[in-house]
Amino acid sequence: MSTTSPSRTSQGQAAAPASGLDRFFHITERGSTIGREVRGGVVTFFTMAYILVLNPLILSTPHDGIAPLGTTEQIAAGTAFVAGLMTILMGVVANYPMALAAGLGVNAMVAYTIAGTDGVTYADAMGLVVIEGIIILVLVLTGFREAVFKAVPPSIKTAISVGIGLFIALIGLVDAKVVRAGGTPLELGLGGSLQGWPVLVFLFGLFLIIVLHVRKVKGSILIGIIASTVLATVIEAVAHLGAFDVDTNPTGWSLSVPSLSGSPIDMPSLATLGRFSLLGSVDKIGVVSLVLLVFSLMLADFFDTMGTMVAIGAEGDLLDSEGNPPKTREILVVDSVAAIAGGMGGVSSNTSYVESAAGVGEGARTGLASVVTGVLFLLSMFLAPVVSMVPYEAATPALVIVGFLMMTQVTDIDWKRPEIALPAFVTIIMMPFSYSITNGIGAGFIAYTVVQLARGEGRRIHPLMWVACALFVVYFTLTPIKAILGVS
Repeated sequence: MSTTSPSRTSQGQAAAPASGLDRFFHITERGSTIGREVRGGVVTFFTMAYILVLNPLILSTPHDGIAPLGTTEQIAAGTAFVAGLMTILMGVVANYPMALAAGLGVNAMVAYTIAGTDGVTYADAMGLVVIEGIIILVLVLTGFREAVFKAVPPSIKTAISVGIGLFIALIGLVDAKVVRAGGTPLELGLGGSLQGWPVLVFLFGLFLIIVLHVRKVKGSILIGIIASTVLATVIEAVAHLGAFDVDTNPTGWSLSVPSLSGSPIDMPSLATLGRFSLLGSVDKIGVVSLVLLVFSLMLADFFDTMGTMVAIGAEGDLLDSEGNPPKTREILVVDSVAAIAGGMGGVSSNTSYVESAAGVGEGARTGLASVVTGVLFLLSMFLAPVVSMVPYEAATPALVIVGFLMMTQVTDIDWKRPEIALPAFVTIIMMPFSYSITNGIGAGFIAYTVVQLARGEGRRIHPLMWVACALFVVYFTLTPIKAILGVS
């Protein structure tokens, strides 16, 4: 963390008096400026804006006799509304540069696993999300969630940051179709070769950001996203590539086509708000199934945010000597409230986004960046056509660059000590390889416990680490447990 005094410049000269905004968010104290916070907030928004397209696509999945809670436009508006409010809350209450939105993974579980099973409606599924959010909030208020976080060894916290760095870099490469599933688990481009204009846009954005970054140009990530979007729009206007389709158009644009037709402004409809049924699923699936589903939702939310806030704090040099961010409890409270708000808003659990690290990479260090991101989410309800112009290929170069920045923390792990290095290694590799932050954290916890027991150092394991490991063992074996219990 910067040690620059708020009232002095780095040359020792008297600085201008801090504004009320500066004092509230401790901007100068954290070595930042209002301009950097605004840029960081804008970058975070653009790296997360895909959720405004993807969440409606997932939650509008129909089932036999089970209708979605609204049209894709209504779900998009609800997604932006809840994300905007919760991200602003994170900035004001926790003063942390971390944004929230509907969580990928949880929304897929709602749409593809819960809704439609034995007549469970989307409203019933959102009720389960509210329940798990309430449980997590209780765990935060009792101090349990924060205590578990602080029980994690510093080496595992560092490994979590590094693993997330690799994970988001892989997300960027996969979303831009630079890396695809092929004859081998993954391959370069299409058939082992880079093809198509969208990939060129990605490479243009990536190397533009690299050049600007090494030349220490302020706003390099934001400049890269904007320039790539402009290039993509020009290419689409000339070549009419259209949307990606694995069979008919494998070199099309991913997520959204960079073109604007009609008015850039659209009036939103918040029809999904309040459409949840707290206990509507009990009579349909039974208490045991309900408990297991809530447990699955809860564990993913419980640990994902822990990993994310550590990674963001490490990138922004905001962690203390034990690897804990400032206002840890406030961060976790807001995140828990966001899970409840997402369910009540009919748009699935809202959670902290690791893409916020892109804004931190741009210079964000305080909650002002989150406020900027939140305001942009609220504005996007009206500017959905403009926001949807940004394809993956224009936004994901930022994730690759931030992945690099987070990866540099790997040198903080003592690789010559296997009792430290092995659990860290397992944590790091499991995140990108299993495509899940939660899986990486769980595997690392279990590996750490096993290694300590093998060394005869079981007494050094914090009691809460034992609890977390037991929960993860259940989490990883949930399917056979359901089979034993006769639960579908």
